[in-house]
Amino acid sequence: MTVWPCGFRIEEPCTMLDLSRFAFFSAFPGPALAALAVVARWRVFDAGQTVLAAGDQARDVYFIAEGEVRIITRSRSGQEIILNELGAGGFFGEIAAIDGGLRSAGVVALTRARVCIIAAEPFMSFALSTPAASHQVLRLLAGLVREKDARLLELTVLPVRMRLISLLLRIARPHATGGLMVSPPRPHHELAARIGTGREVVSRAIGVLQRDGLVVPERGGLLLPQPEKLKAEVEAGYSQI
Repeated sequence: MTVWPCGFRIEEPCTMLDLSRFAFFSAFPGPALAALAVVARWRVFDAGQTVLAAGDQARDVYFIAEGEVRIITRSRSGQEIILNELGAGGFFGEIAAIDGGLRSAGVVALTRARVCIIAAEPFMSFALSTPAASHQVLRLLAGLVREKDARLLELTVLPVRMRLISLLLRIARPHATGGLMVSPPRPHHELAARIGTGREVVSRAIGVLQRDGLVVPERGGLLLPQPEKLKAEVEAGYSQI
């Protein structure tokens, strides 16, 4: 995207080569992407900037090349609920493109994010006219359904401690000294928004996990030194249903 001194912003086109670098399009030869490249445009969003608002009518599909975004919704009382976070290689907006409905959730840039935007009509025309793309969309939607079912079961049957453990395990990454690390550190209110509880409840649960030696605050994040023990606790919780 070009920014002129007066602040006018020009959206630069995504080329066939740009599109082919996204996992969704990587299996297709350049010529197959030609029609999409004509309409695809780059946009850059600063950290904290709203990419999409819930209820928007726009039906574009967004492919993330750089950065990270958060998918959020709000309860009637205004409480923020974090549904997901997506990084480079991910994409969003396909639901509204498919059914023509309003945006079901909002999207906010967590970091500076560079995305390639494709309008719903050319995206759906490509997907419906290309069997491999249709299968890809179906597989992704099936994955979303499975993930939502798993999270719904988790929220319904597990107590807060186990929901928190399950979340920490999902967002943690292997640590050089062993175990898993949640980095960067996540504010307690964000963790609470992802497991359907309050900040104070999460703070108390983390305090107990620290006392048990299952969570260790370190510079740059939270260390989970015994992830297998944490996984066993969550599995035991499901076995008691």
